[in-house]
Amino acid sequence: MRVLLVEDDPILAGQLAEEFSLAGYVVESAHNGVDGHHLGAVEAFDAVVLDLGLPQMDGISVLKKWRAAGRSMPVLILTARDAWHEKVDGIDAGADDYLAKPFHMEELLARVRALIRRAAGHASAEISCGPVVLDTRSGRVSLDGRSLTLTSHELRVLSYLMHHKGEVVSRTDLIDHIYAQEFDRDSNTIEVFIGRLRKKLPPELIKTARGLGYRLVCPE
Repeated sequence: MRVLLVEDDPILAGQLAEEFSLAGYVVESAHNGVDGHHLGAVEAFDAVVLDLGLPQMDGISVLKKWRAAGRSMPVLILTARDAWHEKVDGIDAGADDYLAKPFHMEELLARVRALIRRAAGHASAEISCGPVVLDTRSGRVSLDGRSLTLTSHELRVLSYLMHHKGEVVSRTDLIDHIYAQEFDRDSNTIEVFIGRLRKKLPPELIKTARGLGYRLVCPE
């Protein structure tokens, strides 16, 4: 899963990026509203953490521009604890959630996980597909109740497919959501990860939609 962090405080931005990376997310960062707006407008993200007090363009303006352009990714805004009017303005501008500073990192991660799940239509913290279960809180995957060992990229591919089970997911979508922007993106590596996953998962769980991508098919 890929997250955009738009925060101008370099210390906080670094801490957020590190924590999200440790939690298994691909992270892109921007430190002002103009760069943040550009990234959110042209790149695909599963969620955005957006500070409102940004230089060059404030967070509310960034959010309004995204929504006006049809960008629908979940957005969590960060506000000052006593700035209740910012929370109202943010929600009215199209934010999906908010968190007041200072905050606990565990709560931020939990809220972002929930936003990503809800955006994909999942209410529970555990997403299942037949005998395969993904615990979005820990990033652990089990098969028939037994823990499944996956590499970080295998987990990212499977997690994205699990969040979008039943849907055809293109190679481009997978590349956009499992690699950082500066990473040398090669669509052939997606086929390698899919091949590895197929060896670890039940047969026929991941189907190829010829010319379109892949689909996770869950048994009834």
